[in-house]
Amino acid sequence: MATRIDHNGKTFTDIVRKQKVAAIVQTTTHRLRGYVFCDPDQRLKDQLNSDGEQFIAISDAEVFNENDQVTHRAEFLTLNKQHVVWLLPADDSNGSKTHN
Repeated sequence: MATRIDHNGKTFTDIVRKQKVAAIVQTTTHRLRGYVFCDPDQRLKDQLNSDGEQFIAISDAEVFNENDQVTHRAEFLTLNKQHVVWLLPADDSNGSKTHN
């Protein structure tokens, strides 16, 4: 596996290993449900607090309005961390995402 380190000291590799975590995210205006990715040795909190990236990647995303109705679905979206009010790991034990 090839490894490259840029001038800022960030390490890049050919293989990206991320943990896929089912999550519910509350923003300032909407609730989202989907999968958030973080390093296997990190908690979701660590991912939110990292200074390296401004956006969170969410796959299989559903966006809910104030009436708890799905208004948008996307295979992938990015969310600016500044808009996150809270993030909750969702139970994904049976393969389906849960929603409060």
